[in-house]
Amino acid sequence: MPNEAEHSRNGLAAGWLLTDMALNIWALSIVKALGLGYPAFQLVFLRAGVGLLLMLPWIWRYRQAFIGIQDLHLHALRVAFSATALTASFFAITRLPLALFTAVSFTRPILTMLAAAWLLREVITRDRWIAAAIGFVGVLIAVDPSGFSGNWGLAAQVLVVFAATGAVITTRRLVAAPTVVMMTFYTAGLTVITAPFAVLAWEPVPLPQWPLLLAIGVFAQSAQFCFLRAHRYGQAGYLSVLSYASLVFSTTVGYLVFDEIPKPAFWAGAALIIAATLWITMRRHQK
Repeated sequence: MPNEAEHSRNGLAAGWLLTDMALNIWALSIVKALGLGYPAFQLVFLRAGVGLLLMLPWIWRYRQAFIGIQDLHLHALRVAFSATALTASFFAITRLPLALFTAVSFTRPILTMLAAAWLLREVITRDRWIAAAIGFVGVLIAVDPSGFSGNWGLAAQVLVVFAATGAVITTRRLVAAPTVVMMTFYTAGLTVITAPFAVLAWEPVPLPQWPLLLAIGVFAQSAQFCFLRAHRYGQAGYLSVLSYASLVFSTTVGYLVFDEIPKPAFWAGAALIIAATLWITMRRHQK
């Protein structure tokens, strides 16, 4: 049983994580509202560029951490996966309901488990295989392929799950790297990779929309800071359960802002996805 100190730290972590979700949903809502008018590369470039500017004082303060950096090839691979995931997610969110976008992203822990078994030789027990099968069935029910006309949005979201899984697996190989190094490679790498594509496909931005597009970077970078603070104070198992609250955020915003009303099949599928992922998460932290 958690003691009083752990309860206190988890409570503080919950506050940081809920703030992370609230900031993220603001960033995603702006992308969803304006994203169809701009190439995804342009939005990612602006998001990363603003984030990098916000990080500069932190990078300067901890510049000693960059001396003697190792595993540059893994950092580059992680940045490539992350750039693919974020660009595809900005493309997908403009074409999918927010709730479905979030529910499909919950399958990432299941795919991460399978990838870890293949690439890192981690052992998958029978109950984890069962959970993976349940999660996959949940996706099929939530997506409802028979009546879905999600064009390329769903394909992009599937790409997001695969690319984000690659980023997570690569991150596991970089556990010794300082946080400031990881975040700098991530943010600066996104800026550099997307810059040429953004320039080639650049769409002129009307003056009134500049604050909104720049706010994507402010909200997203602030959310990343809150996420790291949450995981500094809270227990991973506790936070992983709380992370499902993001489905409440996205469904509420989807309903109130974008008039998106999930069908009953979505709720059934989302429940299976959450149950399967929750099962895997809790079993992992019980061992």
